Amino acid sequence: MTASVFFGCTFIAFGPAISLFLFTIARDPLRVIFLIAGAFFWLVSLLLSSLVWFIAVQISNKENASVQKGLLIFGVVLSVLLQETFRFGYYKLLKRANEGLMALSQEDAMPISIRQLAYVSGLGFGFMSGAFSVVNILADSLGPGTVGIHGDSQHYFVSSAFMTMAIILLHMFWGVVFFDACEKKRWWAVVIVVLSHLLVSCLSFLNPQYEGSLIPAYVVMCVMGMWAFSSAGGSLRNLKLCLTCRDKDFLLANHRPR
Repeated sequence: MTASVFFGCTFIAFGPAISLFLFTIARDPLRVIFLIAGAFFWLVSLLLSSLVWFIAVQISNKENASVQKGLLIFGVVLSVLLQETFRFGYYKLLKRANEGLMALSQEDAMPISIRQLAYVSGLGFGFMSGAFSVVNILADSLGPGTVGIHGDSQHYFVSSAFMTMAIILLHMFWGVVFFDACEKKRWWAVVIVVLSHLLVSCLSFLNPQYEGSLIPAYVVMCVMGMWAFSSAGGSLRNLKLCLTCRDKDFLLANHRPR
């Protein structure tokens, strides 16, 4: 593999997320802090799930392939449930933090809205999830070795990059829908977020049949993206105004906190 594969896959996986960060978050120190905190919460959830999975593997029969496969599935499910549990915990923490900021602020409006917090924290979750998903794969892309030399798919690296991009964006969409559902106490929506997260994570078991995992993942991403857009107060009219830069109040940088 060559450096072009490395940089190409990195651009595919992180390009959209980095663009969103630069245009909507980087210039606001408060948003940057909340994004880093969100990434930290995701990291702690991964640490706990990894610890439980490691202990389970150590005390199980390592020679039994079916047991090890079952533990792998258990690890994926546990990881997703812990991630969503920590997302809920982070939502509760942000609510308290926002109330404190409101008390300290001399303005009538909150310094950052719940919708903005949902977007920023979701992107923080996505950044850290994407980094852990693809960093080792990107390192392997520099060689030595040749993908597909034994008849395996030659699209391993690019497929992993596209899946990472989907996961990062999905975390952002899941964050928006999740926070909105918690605000409105629509617990059925929280359940759908958790189930869709489980679905996308379990699609990785279909690899190396990449079309079987990528296509459903992007279908879920599109559906969750539209749902998140609607949850954030979006409509076809203000989407058109936003894309033509005629409705600056709809842009995140100028969004009125609620």
